[in-house]
Amino acid sequence: MFNIPNSPSEVSSALSDRNYLTDEGLATVVYLAITMQRPLFLEGDAGVGKTELAKVLAAWTGGDLIRLQCYEGIDASQALYEWDYTRQLLHLRAAEASGRAQKDSQAIEDELYSERFLIRRPLLRAIDYTDQRPVLLIDEVDRADDEFEAFLLEVLSDHTVTIPELGTFGSEIPPLVVVTSNRTRDVHDALKRRCLYHWVDHPDLEREVEIIRLKAPEVDNELARQVALAVNAMRGMGLYKPPGVAETIDWSTALGKLGESVLDEQTIKATLGTVLKYREDQERVSAQGIEMIMAAAANE
Repeated sequence: MFNIPNSPSEVSSALSDRNYLTDEGLATVVYLAITMQRPLFLEGDAGVGKTELAKVLAAWTGGDLIRLQCYEGIDASQALYEWDYTRQLLHLRAAEASGRAQKDSQAIEDELYSERFLIRRPLLRAIDYTDQRPVLLIDEVDRADDEFEAFLLEVLSDHTVTIPELGTFGSEIPPLVVVTSNRTRDVHDALKRRCLYHWVDHPDLEREVEIIRLKAPEVDNELARQVALAVNAMRGMGLYKPPGVAETIDWSTALGKLGESVLDEQTIKATLGTVLKYREDQERVSAQGIEMIMAAAANE
């Protein structure tokens, strides 16, 4: 049974116990989201740990993680519910074959629009739960369009859904909602106003070293620090996609698998694909930045 935390420090400790290191600001806004029962809107560059936070919250609270991945063109039926038309058609044909359709057409129609044929999509599953309070992750909302944002605004405001054939669904306590955005476009203020907002930045040097040591334990402290310094240097090079924490962990893990103990020019060139995922960024670093990265890794 999940117990409501008494302070942000308790949140920080609980997340740390599950291998998610956070700062005071993020721990505080998570504490407030839980205690105030408000959605949490996390914005920041890709790979800084926004989605991972929702996963860790689900592990901590014991609720299901229900993920709604947003994309261009997503609509209400894909997020909320739809009817299983194939099974409805089979049911109707079976009723016609048995003669029931002619004798009791109203009963057959009522059966077609019962919960038996309802396909629950993420939003309905999260709102109409019966067990432990779930964590609803609305991931990359900035990829959806304005109409879907307006729909989300209504759902997050009322925490209920009305299905004309079945009635209203909802729970007294809303799910713990985490909305993420990579800021590929601006999300409307109306949606943000319904949420508690936090910008998730790249971690500072010491915390990134801690994250590396936690997620890639085969890497010693010296190499972890070199990697963190090198990644920090890459983030200052104006790359198309600067490496996030996820890429830092990938690079560290790769170096550990290769048995490397220090960063050198050859190792950096050979493993760039684990930390930079665009050809243009790799070419820029290879042509102009290796010496700068080496200098950064060697000196704090």
